[in-house]
Amino acid sequence: MSSAYERELKGILEGNEHVLTKITHSCSKEETDNYRRIQTRPFIVVRAAGSLGVDLVALRGDVSFLIEVKSSLEPTLHFSSVNGKLQTQAETMRHDCEKTKTLPIYAYRYKGFRGDTWRIFTFDLPTLEGRAQILNRHLPKLQTSKQGNYIMRWDDGLPCSEFISYLCR
Repeated sequence: MSSAYERELKGILEGNEHVLTKITHSCSKEETDNYRRIQTRPFIVVRAAGSLGVDLVALRGDVSFLIEVKSSLEPTLHFSSVNGKLQTQAETMRHDCEKTKTLPIYAYRYKGFRGDTWRIFTFDLPTLEGRAQILNRHLPKLQTSKQGNYIMRWDDGLPCSEFISYLCR
C-alpha cells in the first residue's frame, strides 16, 4: 500500500497534472496554489529499487534529496515499533546522508485526513552545504524519545504545500 503513496508523492514532485488535481480536491485555495507551483519547477523523481533505505530520489538543478515515505492512520509514528526496523533504517539513512552531504527527507502521509495530507521532516545535519543546508534549517526535525528512538508527529511537520512553495520561490 505504501507504494501507492510513493507514486503519489513522485507525481506531486514531478508536477503531474492528474496527481495534483486528485490530491488538492480537499485542499484550501492557498494549499492548491502552492502545490501547483511545482509545475513551474518540477523535479525528476526516481523510485529507489531494492534495499537502498530510501523510497524516492528527487533531482533538480538547484537541489536534490532522498525521500523516505511513511503513512499511517495514526498522527504519530514511533520508529521503535516493528522490531526497531524503522529506527535502524532511519539511522542508516542519517549516516549515509551525513557522509555524502545529501539532504534526507521524511514524507509522512496521514491516511483519512482531508486537506494537505502530507507533512515533511528531516534530521538535524550540520554537515550539509549550500541549498541543502538552507532547506535543512527550514524543515522540522524528527524528534527523539527518551530512549533515543525517532518519532514523527504529523502535527509538527511542515505541510507539503508549504514545502513546495518554499522550493519554488
